[in-house]
Amino acid sequence: MTKTISLLSAATFWMAPVACVPGSPVAAAAKSGVTVSATDFIAASDGVSKKGSHVALESGQQWFSFDAEIPVTGRYRVEVSARADSDAGTALNVEDYIHNKDGRNYDITSAMVPPAGSSFATVSKDGSPLQAGTHQMKLVSNGGPVSVESVTFTLIKEHELTPYTLKQNVEGDEWVLVWSDEFETDGPPDPKTWAYDFGNWGWGNREPQYYTENRLENARCEGGRLIIEARKDREDGGWSSARLTTRGRVSFLYGKLEFRAKTTSGDGNWAAIWMLGDDYRDEVSWPYCGEIDILENVGREIDDVTGDGRTHFSCHTRAYYFKQNNHISVNKEVPGLGGKFHDYALEWTPAAVKIFLDGEHVYTYDKTADELEYPFNRPQNLIINMAMGGGMGGEIDPSLERERMEVEYLRVYGRQ
Repeated sequence: MTKTISLLSAATFWMAPVACVPGSPVAAAAKSGVTVSATDFIAASDGVSKKGSHVALESGQQWFSFDAEIPVTGRYRVEVSARADSDAGTALNVEDYIHNKDGRNYDITSAMVPPAGSSFATVSKDGSPLQAGTHQMKLVSNGGPVSVESVTFTLIKEHELTPYTLKQNVEGDEWVLVWSDEFETDGPPDPKTWAYDFGNWGWGNREPQYYTENRLENARCEGGRLIIEARKDREDGGWSSARLTTRGRVSFLYGKLEFRAKTTSGDGNWAAIWMLGDDYRDEVSWPYCGEIDILENVGREIDDVTGDGRTHFSCHTRAYYFKQNNHISVNKEVPGLGGKFHDYALEWTPAAVKIFLDGEHVYTYDKTADELEYPFNRPQNLIINMAMGGGMGGEIDPSLERERMEVEYLRVYGRQ
């Protein structure tokens, strides 16, 4: 039975069942990993053949499909044991839900490049989201000849259900503060509020950065501000950054969210503060779960001298989303977008999502015919991240070393 706890007069806490407990027998079994031999493939493109204990893919765009039994919903490391059979440079990636009803590609890894040579080596990506069950997958080669032995999925973090949903009243004469994070204590973000999404699997947008966990260089509170900082400091010369989420801590339903934030103008950065439905488990959950983009700024659209630039506001639902090229979005030119603080606000009711910038109403989404149009009658968690590159960030300026976003506060209000 769901239990409710009153909080002030403007909001209600809803308590949900707790997720699979870390350390349970099921979780422990999953952490040993699930390995699929490449020779057990179900189907393959022309030119793919079995060679003893491995499978040979002779050219680019060849593939083989296989089933993977994922025992526990969570984030996984995906490892491929492979060798390139030439020095041409062969990139491999893994796709999930290859027979999905929407006819989409769901990449659960970005490109992995095995070394050339006579020995097999492991290439991997971290953080791929997978829900428990049978997954029909495909391994694709995007280059010269390559041999593959196996694909392994190792659980590195179980999915956490969110125990509390803070549901706001939407009727009344005034907004009343019911929740906030003022970032007043220097150090890591409050673990009672924030968890970390981590890894480098590409995040559905071919992003190259590795999101870290509990690393102050990438996420910290300092001087009354939350700082999310991307750094070019990986051993391979790549970027690290952070992606914070309230999933597993607290979710939100309706009300008003306000924050004050500042982003930068380096080409390739992609700063975002947004909301994602609690229904999300892995890529097939999106966009059915719903997404609200409140702040979405990319450095290549901000002038380095004046700071003037373009910001983006969007909602994504199954009926309207960007991979169908019909999502409902507003782009707004903003003086001093880069390097200066601006005030953002979301007002969210059962009838509409409205976004405000510096007090001006700039965006409305009010398609409510059914849950495919309006999944926003279910809880959402809040995400703050700084990506580098990817589909929207674009090419990264090679001279950059650090890019950051700063947030002064987050406040949630209900009507009273």
